[in-house]
Amino acid sequence: MKNFLSLLKREFKLFFNNKVLLVLFLGAPILYGVLVGGVYKKGKVTNLPIIVVDEDRSPLSRQLIDMFNDNEVIYVAKVLNDPFHAKEEAMKTESTVVVQIPRNFSADVNYNRGTELTFFVNASNTLTSNYAMMAANVAASTMKAGIQIKAQQKKGVPEFVATQQFEPFKITMIKQNIRSGNYLYFMLPGVLFTVLQQVMMLGLALSFASEFENNTFGELVNRCSNVFVLILVKILPYLLMSALIFALYYGYSLWYRMPLQVEGWAFFGSTILFLLAVSFIGILVSIAIPSQLKATEILMVIATPSFILSGFTWPLSQMPEWVVGIAKLIPLTHYLQIFRTLIIEKGSGAYIHGPVLGLAIIAILTLIASIILLQLKIRKVKKNIQVEASV
Repeated sequence: MKNFLSLLKREFKLFFNNKVLLVLFLGAPILYGVLVGGVYKKGKVTNLPIIVVDEDRSPLSRQLIDMFNDNEVIYVAKVLNDPFHAKEEAMKTESTVVVQIPRNFSADVNYNRGTELTFFVNASNTLTSNYAMMAANVAASTMKAGIQIKAQQKKGVPEFVATQQFEPFKITMIKQNIRSGNYLYFMLPGVLFTVLQQVMMLGLALSFASEFENNTFGELVNRCSNVFVLILVKILPYLLMSALIFALYYGYSLWYRMPLQVEGWAFFGSTILFLLAVSFIGILVSIAIPSQLKATEILMVIATPSFILSGFTWPLSQMPEWVVGIAKLIPLTHYLQIFRTLIIEKGSGAYIHGPVLGLAIIAILTLIASIILLQLKIRKVKKNIQVEASV
């Protein structure tokens, strides 16, 4: 028993002496609890933008717009007079629902002629589109019920009978982008790109850390001391192998019959920028932390919550500002936004300037930091070689 207690004491001592393990074991639950709690702290989605195409421009249509704005879940980001630029405006304002009020809507309702409201729903984000669609539908249905009951009561029909009578207008829902509403089309790409970021980071975490740990960095410097060449040599195999992973992902889209089409160079260019940003983060940690285990542990801390923080499922607009700030430091956040805009929503490159700039800033800053740190390591190795030679 005494021996068992001494061994147990020894294990606790080893645990508390390992600073990285201590931070991970105690810090990770605290960190992830605060981060994930911050993401979902609000508990419900509010203030989602929608677009209204008001071709009627009547007091009744303005009343409907006011009812949309009175709903806590949605607000009218813009009112258009015609539907020609509705899609562009929806993408600019990140609106998931476009409500089209047809011409003569008020007159048709007043004269009991058939008319309808049309909801164009961007189903690329299942969560936000459903919230916005239901909120808009509630507002329109409330107006419809009010018009119906009031018209019937004027004719002397009792209220309970009036609720079963004439329907003043219909509501039509048209889902766009992911028309089937299949959750696989929404979730699978996000998860696969998260996995790609994680394997890239973990692989590159070993690039320089393994050299330092195995005492082969001096040999590497003797063969080539050019910082740019060394970084390129380390990341190029991963960039080439990532092309195979993208081919695999495309194979999944065919296998699962996912209607994803890649058009134009904007997506390919942003994909390369994403891979570079991820690679330079991995390289930076690998240079700064000369231990393979510690480097991979640190990058695991970064990579693990990235999907939750990315805004792909729960919108960034619903998160606290400090969480959004952390999310924007992760390449996946920007890349999933680009993927949704270009591939799912079939938007143009004009709508991805923000996320592309975010990726570029991450890539440039981490590359500069990697160059500085690697140059210092090279100078240190060369200095040690000179000292050994002089001795």
